[in-house]
This record gives sequence, C-alpha cells and structure tokens, in this order.
Amino acid sequence: MKPVFFFCCTVVFLFPGCIQTIAVRSVGGIVEQGFEAITEEQDLDFAEKAIPANLKLLEVMLKSDPENVRILLLLSQGYSSYALGFIEDVDVDRARMFYRRGWDFGLRVLRQDRSMAQALDGSVDDLKAELARRSKDDVPAVFWTAFGIGSYINLTKTDPDALIELPRSQAMMEFVLSKDSSFYFGGAHLFLGMVYGSRPPMLGGNPDLAKRHFEEALAINKGKFLMTYVYYAQSYAVQTQNETLFEELLTQVQNTSLEILPAFRLANAIAQKKAKLLLARKSEKF
Repeated sequence: MKPVFFFCCTVVFLFPGCIQTIAVRSVGGIVEQGFEAITEEQDLDFAEKAIPANLKLLEVMLKSDPENVRILLLLSQGYSSYALGFIEDVDVDRARMFYRRGWDFGLRVLRQDRSMAQALDGSVDDLKAELARRSKDDVPAVFWTAFGIGSYINLTKTDPDALIELPRSQAMMEFVLSKDSSFYFGGAHLFLGMVYGSRPPMLGGNPDLAKRHFEEALAINKGKFLMTYVYYAQSYAVQTQNETLFEELLTQVQNTSLEILPAFRLANAIAQKKAKLLLARKSEKF
C-alpha cells in the first residue's frame, strides 16, 4: 500500500488547478486497486491501522475533485465498513460519527442529480417515485447511502430525528432489491432482514419476512459472505429466541475458512470476530 499512497499523494500535491483534477481522476483506478488489496487482508489489526490513512488520502484527493463519484463512493463504503468492522462494538459514539460520514458521502453522489436532490428533501413517497424512475446504474450510491443511514439509526434507536430516516433507508434498499438483488452479496436482503428481524411485530418487525430475506441472501452469496450468518443470528434468532439456531449460525461462521472468499477475507474475518463476541454474550440475549 505504501507505493500507492506515495504515488497518489505526489499526484495530488504536485499538479495545480484543473491539471490536478485530471490527475486525480486518472489515478482513481489505482486507488480502487489499493482498496481491493485491503479487502483481501485477513489480519484485522493490520487492516484497522491501514484503512484510516487510505480514507484520509481519498478525502485529500476529493478536495481537488469534489464531485468525483468514484472517490465519493469509496468514502461512503469505506467509512461505514470501518465503523462496522472496528468501531461499533467498542465505541458507539465514534461508530455513529463514521456511519454519518458514510451516509453523507453517499448523499453527495445522489444530490448531484437535481431531481434526486429534490426527492431526498421531500416525503418518502417523493423519494419512492423518483427511485422508480431510476436504473441499475444508481444502485451503488443508493445502497451505500442507505447502509450508512440504517447503520447510524441502528445505533441511535432513541433519537427521533434519526428514526424518522428509517422509512427512507428502507425505500432505498427496496429499490436496490428491485434493480439488483445480488449487489454486494445480497446486501439489500441482509439490510431488510435486519430491519424486520430485529424489531418485535408490534413495532413493525416480521420474523417470517426477515427469515426469507436472510435465506435469499444466502442463496445469492452461496453462504460465502459470512456476515449473512452473523446478521441472521443477531436479529432473527434473538428476536424469535431460537438459541439453537443462534449457536448453529455463529458456529458456522467460526468454522469456515477465510479462503472461501479470498477477495473479501477481511469482511469474513470481521464476521468471525463478531460471531465470537456474540457467542460470548449469549446469556445476555437468551
């Protein structure tokens, strides 16, 4: 990662004005490759130290090209993923801050379109109507924005200003589901499974629907994206008080080799860490 970091910094700082903007855009693919190298990493301590520097590098590059969609999406995904993998289990306030950053960077992509910006400022029905006119090309920005919103809300359950955004994030994930249900290993199914599986029926939960979403996600990612099992256990199994299923799902995570999905060893290593933590806290949940 050091050669990538040095090269990109050289590009950003040595080229002035519009030439700098062109230079930043020309190295976007190199930066993406650098992030791919991180997602392949299985050493959690190494990744935790490497990710912040890379995120700040992206923000430096963004100063020269504020509407660069590629960089904005990497920042949206990167901050939310960092919060999920390394922060939320130890510092909820910091995790909220990073999820908020991921949410905001995603919004910056969506708000580049005037019609979408107006819909985001309107009602949930306005947003649904605008999304109905959108295509599969909008899926990445919509997904990572919704993921940041939903994750922030999940850690801010007593804040009415945050909770009011839940219908928006749900509408956005329903859009992703309709346009590309396989995106990010069935990520929309995981999100909606958590939404319906983590709340009691009187508050809008639906265990049967949650289970269907998780099973659909497993069918899409063939059980290789281990966070699917973690979310399944954390929400549906706990809400239905199915202790046996809880243990089975998390044991499956722990017993699976990280080589099952080499390009995303880091995500699966994080899933294994979370599975261990959930099993250690089982008595608090049953």
